[in-house]
Amino acid sequence: MRFTVLGSGSTGNAMLIHAGETRVLVDAGLSAREIVRRLVAVGEDISRLDGIIITHEHGDHAGGLRVLLNSVRCPVYISAETRDAYISERRNLSSSEPQKRTEILKHRTAEIVSSKDFKIGQLDFHPFTIPHDAADNFGFTASYQNTCLATVNDLGHITTLVRERLRACAAIVIESNHDRDMLKACAVYPWELKQRIMSRTGHLSNDDIAAWLQDSNDGFDAHAAHLVLTHLSLRANNTFLAKLSAEQAIKMRAPLFQATTEVIISDPKEPTAWIEL
Repeated sequence: MRFTVLGSGSTGNAMLIHAGETRVLVDAGLSAREIVRRLVAVGEDISRLDGIIITHEHGDHAGGLRVLLNSVRCPVYISAETRDAYISERRNLSSSEPQKRTEILKHRTAEIVSSKDFKIGQLDFHPFTIPHDAADNFGFTASYQNTCLATVNDLGHITTLVRERLRACAAIVIESNHDRDMLKACAVYPWELKQRIMSRTGHLSNDDIAAWLQDSNDGFDAHAAHLVLTHLSLRANNTFLAKLSAEQAIKMRAPLFQATTEVIISDPKEPTAWIEL
């Protein structure tokens, strides 16, 4: 199994998982053209996708889906709550967009439940609910031949369930959205937005990730060889700061639970290199 984060941030999120003969796109928040371009950049073809998973309805995770579906034949794996929220979304969209989304999704969806396992080709998915201000947001672990990958984006805090599901994974993709001090000082963001981001249904900070990584009892189990940090804010974070914070947290773990985990930062404009598991 291998994967690449095609892009991650407020401008759009998408990720590709490839296991055996199965290829699954996770989220379609980038434009359809940009998703195609980035797939080509990593040596893949849009026509070879076996499925598209939509984790929640927000535009940076689903905004490119409708146009993308004109170029692929694979089904969209989406929960009923997320589908309804995606169709009814009207923020910064034309009045005809809900109808267009309704039409394109006809006979194209494979309905999933955010608490029940499902399968796409040779990949087994194990979803779980995560706290975010969306209709039915979920993270998941994906397994193939006894190898497990976890991805959790857009969550305001790390719950007990999330902690449990992130154990024994070969790689973890998780957001490290903001630095709290930078966010509070950001002159561009109104206070209401800052409160939303810092809330328990908002986004994880660098400090949240560091606390989880340092916790050798109920947090990071030091099993993952790769930790990919995603969804970094362009205005309230810094790639060097996020990476340093995570790496220092790993080094500060108790000596008996040291980790050799590689910390990788995703980019909003270009895909990561393939990460092999």
